[in-house]
Amino acid sequence: MNYLGLLGGMSWESTAHYYASINRHIRNHQGGLHSGRILLHSFDFETIAALQRQNNWQQAAELLGQAGQGLAKAGAGVLVICTNTMHKVANQVTELSGIPLLHITDPTINALQKAAIERVGLLGTRFTMEDQFYTERLVKAGFEVLTPNSTERTQIHNIIFDELCQGKVLEHSQTNYLTIIERLKAQGAEAVILGCTEIAMLLETVKHESVLPLFDTTELHAKAAADWLIAHA
Repeated sequence: MNYLGLLGGMSWESTAHYYASINRHIRNHQGGLHSGRILLHSFDFETIAALQRQNNWQQAAELLGQAGQGLAKAGAGVLVICTNTMHKVANQVTELSGIPLLHITDPTINALQKAAIERVGLLGTRFTMEDQFYTERLVKAGFEVLTPNSTERTQIHNIIFDELCQGKVLEHSQTNYLTIIERLKAQGAEAVILGCTEIAMLLETVKHESVLPLFDTTELHAKAAADWLIAHA
């Protein structure tokens, strides 16, 4: 039970970043030809996205939970959901799979606390920005969470699904996100959480232009996963 179980494909673009980042951390720590002991269940994202649109989170939870159970039977000792949004069903997935889950907010919370951040902006899908499953964990940890206005939330959400999940990185969308970050700063945000695993793809080449520090949940989550693998070698 010392394999890492990844629930991915939501989208595969971000899952590829997870896989690369986890293995990069393993190599940097252990050297040589070392890489991670990883089991991956990759979904057809259209199936999951359709359930999101239908607000059918129960069936989505069952699909992820069953996949997690399969990974557990194959030898996974812990699960990583390779998407922020689907942490909406994290508790159900943990219960159905029967093994622990590394929650994506935990390493981000740790990083924000180390940086002495108190007021943080949150970017992500509409579900992540508007539902309470994500922000309540941040608030419980002592943070004030700021989100963009309704029009901006729609823009952010559409760019994620219509562009980033399809591998499209467009300059005007980079500019749009950077402008939204400027507005969050004006509201008092001290940093911004990239609370969607695809957003880092968009801002990678322009992150130096951001007026606020960016906390990349994908990278932080991947490092936590790598640390688990190293600890359970």
